[in-house]
Amino acid sequence: MKLTLTHDEMSAYCAELHDANAVFKSDYPADSFERQPVHTVYGGANLFKAGFAPKLGEVALKTLETYAPSFSVFAKVLGLPRAEMLPSNPFELGSLTRALEANPEQVRETKPAAWLAFTVYNRVVKKLQAEPIEDNRIDFEDGYGNRPDAEEDAHAVAAADEVAKGMADNVLSPFIGIRVKTFSDECKVRSIRTLDIFLTRLAEKTGSKLPKNFIVTLPKVTIPTQVSTFVKILENLETRLGFAKDSLKMEIMIETTQSIINHKGENTVPLLVAAAGGRCRSAIFGTYDYTASCNITAAHQTHTHPACDFARHVLQVSLAGTGITISDGATTIMPIGPHKAPKDGVLSAQQMDENRSVVHGAWKLHYDNIMHSLRHGYYQGWDLNPGQLPVRYAAMDAFFLSGLQDASARLNAFLNKAAQATLVGNTFDDAATGQGLLNFFLRGMACGAITEQEVLATGITLDELRSRSFVRIVSNRTGK
Repeated sequence: MKLTLTHDEMSAYCAELHDANAVFKSDYPADSFERQPVHTVYGGANLFKAGFAPKLGEVALKTLETYAPSFSVFAKVLGLPRAEMLPSNPFELGSLTRALEANPEQVRETKPAAWLAFTVYNRVVKKLQAEPIEDNRIDFEDGYGNRPDAEEDAHAVAAADEVAKGMADNVLSPFIGIRVKTFSDECKVRSIRTLDIFLTRLAEKTGSKLPKNFIVTLPKVTIPTQVSTFVKILENLETRLGFAKDSLKMEIMIETTQSIINHKGENTVPLLVAAAGGRCRSAIFGTYDYTASCNITAAHQTHTHPACDFARHVLQVSLAGTGITISDGATTIMPIGPHKAPKDGVLSAQQMDENRSVVHGAWKLHYDNIMHSLRHGYYQGWDLNPGQLPVRYAAMDAFFLSGLQDASARLNAFLNKAAQATLVGNTFDDAATGQGLLNFFLRGMACGAITEQEVLATGITLDELRSRSFVRIVSNRTGK
């Protein structure tokens, strides 16, 4: 075959490409293989105790039992697919429940809406019993407020003592950390002092050991210098207090317009992450501070505001493939009824109805907000109240389980034809869709919504799934 380019010319071009590709791979090493929690629960530092996680689980279970005593009620409140078809009559509901308990897969074929509602409800109950909180942030910022220095000093010491106790008793959540105040001129001294006191006390109490997956959150970041200075402080404290090298990780909060686009018109997100020098583990979007910085009035500061979606997309595109995880914001309407029973008394029927209406409305809003996040590729968010926990896990389960059969059929067909274009029903899939299907199962397994057995039913092996690359799977199967 006749060629125009010489061997040396081709070698030079390939060497140039190799070097450029190596730089790209260094900048984009791929998404992390490590577990990412589905939420972070924020609570004021003055309230934190070693048994915080199991205590909130008990409160969450009680809330669920009070306001959704059956899977049918819960499904209808949240608006699960075809939930309106579920029975309300106690006799019919009891009969359906027994059938689901005896043979859930058989009922799944004939009554998929009932199976989904039943499965979601029971998985939520089990989750709240076994691991009610995945990530806990001991908050010295918005959830704590501004207090006298002596009071915050004391709370920093007490929080460190409780974390040390939780480590010893093995009752902490799988992920945990603290959020200090912002590095603005008004708060920077207080922020650094709280961080120093907390870590110094923790080192004293634990022999310079940190909890697993410990992280420090820096809120309202606006410029890279705030991040780089924060890293210098972490490095200094890490060395002097005897913590393992590079063990003090941080996360940044994207809550201002300047943290999205700076005064030069540059995308600020990569600059902030680069300033962390490899210590940044995640970036968190703060819905309400961000909308406030956009001059959006309080009545319109919603989770689904288009301004928030713009910021989410910038954050997502900036960090895709870097290994830095992203998290969405909170729902600020709490599932708390207006009436509280007096001591040695009970609520009237009307008061219970009013409480139920408020809780159900807050649940539905939180569920819709979480679904909005999931559709945008945000698989972690904030929870601020134990009553929100059942909804968090229900949304995660419903999101993946409701799409499981369709995704399984499409992935199975795609794999069987070695990634040739396929038509399943009226859905056309080509090679570009393969990674999206794979991501569905990877994310579903990571949050516990999809089991190993459900993944294997697609025809894919766990080793193939763990490769996280659809291109590699197809290449191995075809021998190319």
